[in-house]
Amino acid sequence: MATTASSSAGHAIQLHDLELTQLQSVKQQLEEELSHFTSSFAQLKKAQATFTSCVVAAKAVVPKNEGKTVLIPLTASISLTSELSDVEKLLVDVGTGYYVEKSSEDAGKFFQSKIDYLRSHLEKLEETINTKQSNLRAVVNVMQMKLA
Repeated sequence: MATTASSSAGHAIQLHDLELTQLQSVKQQLEEELSHFTSSFAQLKKAQATFTSCVVAAKAVVPKNEGKTVLIPLTASISLTSELSDVEKLLVDVGTGYYVEKSSEDAGKFFQSKIDYLRSHLEKLEETINTKQSNLRAVVNVMQMKLA
């Protein structure tokens, strides 16, 4: 059974040496950190899904679709119909309100690079979450032993 946990400073804490009130504080801190990391993970996954849909949409804009009718969302509940007239260029939101004209292929590459970037950060964040969960379980186990 684990009797140590890593603190945020990176050094190991001997859990058996801590008093119950100290263990409760460590448990609360771990729960808060875990909540924050889990929330961040969910937000990054949502962003990744958005970028994935952008890649799919960019790939759909091809010369054979020129002249086809499409729905353009104005809000979540309102759309208008329009015709694709220029399928060579897309306006891509590159962040902070700036738009850049790109080909559909370049737009797809742009969003794929964002997906890849997020994937690497999600992997690191998942490792951190797993470590925090393991530390939390260790703290809870020691608390239960001290209460028994």
